[in-house]
Amino acid sequence: MTGMAIGECARRLAAGLALVLAAGAAGDARATASAWEGPEFAQVRLISAQSAVDAGGAAVLGLHVRLAPGWKIYWRSPGDAGFPPRIDWTGSTNLAEAEIAWPAPRRMLEIGDLYSHGYMDEVVLPLTVRATEPGRPLGLRAVIDYVACEEICVPLKATAALDLPAGPAAPTAFGNLIAKFMARVPGPPAPGDPVIEAAEVAGEGADRLLRVVARSATPFGAPELFVEGPDSMYFAPPEVELRAGGKTAVFLLAAPQIRGDAALEGVALTITLVDGESAIEQTLAAVPGAAEAPRLGALAVILAMAFAGGLILNLMPCVLPVLSIKLMGAIGLGGAARRRVVTRFLAAAAGIVASFLALAALAAALKAGGLAVGWGIQFQEPLFLVALVVVLSLFACNMWGWFEIRLPSWLGGLDGDGGGSTDSVAGHFGSGAFATLLATPCSAPFLGTAVAFALARGLPEIFAVFAALGLGMAAPYLAVAAFPGVATRLPRPGPWMATLRRVLGLLLAATAVWLLTVLAAQTGAWSALAVGVLMIAAAGVLKLTAGDARRRFGTVGALAVVLVLAFAAPGQIGRAGPAAPTAPTDSIWQPFDRAAIPALIAAGKTVFVDVTADWCVTCQFNKTTVLNRGEVARRLAGGPVVAMRADWTLPDAGIAVYLESSGRFGIPFNAVYGPALPRGLVLPELLTDDAVLAALDRAGSAVAAAK
Repeated sequence: MTGMAIGECARRLAAGLALVLAAGAAGDARATASAWEGPEFAQVRLISAQSAVDAGGAAVLGLHVRLAPGWKIYWRSPGDAGFPPRIDWTGSTNLAEAEIAWPAPRRMLEIGDLYSHGYMDEVVLPLTVRATEPGRPLGLRAVIDYVACEEICVPLKATAALDLPAGPAAPTAFGNLIAKFMARVPGPPAPGDPVIEAAEVAGEGADRLLRVVARSATPFGAPELFVEGPDSMYFAPPEVELRAGGKTAVFLLAAPQIRGDAALEGVALTITLVDGESAIEQTLAAVPGAAEAPRLGALAVILAMAFAGGLILNLMPCVLPVLSIKLMGAIGLGGAARRRVVTRFLAAAAGIVASFLALAALAAALKAGGLAVGWGIQFQEPLFLVALVVVLSLFACNMWGWFEIRLPSWLGGLDGDGGGSTDSVAGHFGSGAFATLLATPCSAPFLGTAVAFALARGLPEIFAVFAALGLGMAAPYLAVAAFPGVATRLPRPGPWMATLRRVLGLLLAATAVWLLTVLAAQTGAWSALAVGVLMIAAAGVLKLTAGDARRRFGTVGALAVVLVLAFAAPGQIGRAGPAAPTAPTDSIWQPFDRAAIPALIAAGKTVFVDVTADWCVTCQFNKTTVLNRGEVARRLAGGPVVAMRADWTLPDAGIAVYLESSGRFGIPFNAVYGPALPRGLVLPELLTDDAVLAALDRAGSAVAAAK
C-alpha cells in the first residue's frame, strides 16, 4: 500500500473513531471481541471499537495480537526475513471491503547481520470495514495467517468470528486501545512534524547509495528509516548522521540490486520515518544526487575488521608453507644481535604490507578497467600457479640441501645458518611478500566484509583497507621486532636443524603438489603432470650436481630449459579450449542456477548455495568439517533443501556478478534462501554446524505460512 493510501486509511479510521467516541458513554459499551485464538506465545483476536454498524455501513475494528516476552510478528514490509499477517475474509456476509493500517514498526536484529521489521509484546492493526448494504448486520469471518518468531519461527493460522448488528453505533471498551495504535500509524506530516525533503541516488554501480534527508523543527532523538519500493528492491538498514544541532538527519542506504536494467532514479519510494512516538510517511521519487564520502566512523570499523582479518590469516592453512620458511629464518637468528633481529622482522613486515598495497593497486586497476575483481582470483591464472609451483619446488630442494646457490634476495631467507645474501634485509622482505601471495587463497573471518567494502568504493578506501589487512598480517612480525628477545632466546643453529629442514621441505613439496591439482582442474591433467615431471627433473638436476661448483654453469642452463618448458606446458599440452566448470558429480549437489532460485522458493524449497574453488583452502576446510559430514550433510541431501554448487576454479563472469550483488568479492561464499529468506542469508566465511543448521531452519520456517 502506498504512503498516500496509508494516510487516507488512517484519516478514515480517525474519522470513524471520532464519530464512535462522540456517541458518548451513554451508548451500549459492551465489549465486542472474538475469542483469543492461537498458542499462548502468539494469540490473536478481532476487536471492535463500536457495538454496531453505523448508518453509513462502516465499522472500525482491530486485529489484536498478544505476544509472550521475546516473541514478535512482522510489519507489512518484514525486512530481510519474515511474513506479515494476512487476513482472508472468505465466508463473511455483507462485507464489501476491509482495509488494514500498519502502526510504525521497530527494527529488530535477527541472525547474523539480518534485520526484520515488526512488533513485540502487543499490537493492534486497525481495520476499516464497510458493509455491502448499509443498514444490515455485518458477519465477519476471518482466517488469519501469521508467523511468530523467537529463536525459531512458527507459522500459525487462526480463525475469528465477529457479528455486528445494524443500528446506533455505541463505543466499546476497545475503542481507546484501537485509537492508541491508530495514532501510531504513519501518515503525511502535520505542522510541527519532521519532513522528508529529498531521496537522492548517489554514485554508480556497486558504489550507488540512496541518501534520504529529513529535517525537524526540534532535534531528532534516535530516528529510524524504512524505505519501500517495488518488489524487486530491498533497502538494508541505513547509516544515520545528525547535523545542524540534530535538526537534520541524513540517512545513507546501500542501493538495492534491481532486476533487469531498470534505474533507481525516478522510482517512487514509500519512506517511513519513526522517531520515538512521532511517525510520518511520505512517497517521494528518487532523484539523482551527488556522491558523498563514507562516514569516518563506518570506515574506522571496517579498518579494524580488516586488521583483524589480516591477523587471522596467519593461522590459515595457506600460510603454513611460508611459516616453515620463516621458522627457519627465526631459528637462524637464535643468539643473534638484537639489532639484526629487529631489522629482519621489520623487513618481513614491510614485505607483507608492500604486497598488500600492490594487490590494492591491481584491484583498483582491474576495477577501473571494468574487469572482474576479487580476493584470490590470481589463482585462476595457470601461469601464476606454475610460478608458485616452481618457487615452492626450489624452496623444498634448498631445504633438503640439494643446492646452495645463493638465490635472489626476493625469494627470502632460507639459509639456516643465517649466512649469505639470502639472510639479507631484502631476503626477509621477499619472504614477507611471498607469504602474502600464498595467503590469498584463504579467506578469514572479517576479511570478506572488509574487502567487499573496499572494492565497492573508491581508491582511498581500497588502499586504506588493504593497508590495514597488511598491517594485521604483519602484526606478529612487528611484535617480534618490538620484543626481539623472543627470537634471540631460540636455540642456536646446530645439526638438529638438518632433520627439521627435511620435514619442512616435505611440507613445501606437498603444497606444490596441491597447486598442481588446481592446475589440473584448469588446464587438464596432462599439462599438470608435465609440470610435475619437469619439477622432478629440476630437483634431479640439483641433486646430482649438489656441491659441484664446476657444473654450476651447466646446472643453471639445464634449470633454465626446464623452467621454460614448465611455463609453456599449460598452453601446449592443456585441453583444447577453456575448461568447462567443474559440475557436481553426486546426487546431493546441483549446478548453480541463479535464475532458478525464485521459482524454487515459490515452491516452498530451501536453497543452499556453495561457491567454491579448488584453490580455495578455506572452502575445502568448510567441506571437510561441515558440509560433507553429520547433520548438515543429511539436511543437504534431500527433502525440502536444494543444494547448489558454483565452481569458481576458472574465471566465470556470472559467478563474479553474483558475488558482487551479494556484497562479496571473494570465496568461500555460502548463502541460504527460502520462503522466510527470499533475499538470502549470507553465512560467515568459516562455517559451523550450528550456523548452517540455524540458517536452514530459518529459511524454511515460513513454508507452511506461505502455502
